Amino acid sequence: MIKFQNVLKKYDDVTALQGVNLQVRHGEFISLVGMSGAGKSTLLKLIIGEEHPDDGQVLIDDIDIATVSKTDLPYLRRKIGMVFQDIKLLPKRTAFENVAFAMEVCGHKKEKINGDVPKILDLVGLLHKRNHFPSQMSGGEKQRVAIARALAHRPVLLLADEPTGNLDEVNSDEVLELLLKINSLGTTVILATHASSLVNRIKRRVITIESGKIVREQAQGNYQL
Repeated sequence: MIKFQNVLKKYDDVTALQGVNLQVRHGEFISLVGMSGAGKSTLLKLIIGEEHPDDGQVLIDDIDIATVSKTDLPYLRRKIGMVFQDIKLLPKRTAFENVAFAMEVCGHKKEKINGDVPKILDLVGLLHKRNHFPSQMSGGEKQRVAIARALAHRPVLLLADEPTGNLDEVNSDEVLELLLKINSLGTTVILATHASSLVNRIKRRVITIESGKIVREQAQGNYQL
C-alpha cells in the first residue's frame, strides 16, 4: 500500500528524514514512535503529499505521490483520513455539523450526509452528542469527533499524529480503543506518538525513528523512550 524507498527530506540545512525505507501493508496498524523532532510528522506529510522528498520515492498503491498533479492530489487525499493533536473542530458547528461539513466539501448530497453522519457518530460512540458544540464536550469527545470527521469520506488509510498528546489517561485510552476498532474494520492505521505506554498496549508493529532515520522495527511493542 505505502512504500518509502531511500527517502531523503531536508528543510534548508536540516535533514528531517534520511535513508528511510518502509513498507506498510493494507490493514496494518503501525505505531511510529520517537521523540519530538525525530521526523514522525514529516513522514506523515510525505504520505499525504504536503511535502515531497528531496531524494527517493514515496509510493501509494505503486503511484509516486510526487508525480501527482495539484488537481489530482485532493482525490488521492480522500482515501486518507488525518487526525492531529490540535483537534481544529469548527467551534460554531455541532458534532453532527462538523462531520457533515467534511462530506459537504467532498460534494456529497444532503440525503447521503443525513444518512451517513449518524452511523459515523455511532461508530465513535458519540451519537448521543450529535447536537453538542465543541465547547460542550470533553477533550476526548472532541478528538473522537475529529476522528469521525476523518472517517467521513471512508478512507482506506487513517494517519493519527499525536492524537492523545493533549488528553489524560482515560481519554487517551478511549481514543486508542477507537483506533483499534477502526483498524479491525479494515482501515490501515498509522499512529505517530511518543507515548510508550500506548504503544505497548497495542502490541502491533512498531517503527522507531531517531534523528530522521528508522533505527528499529519490532513486530510487537515493548517500547521505551
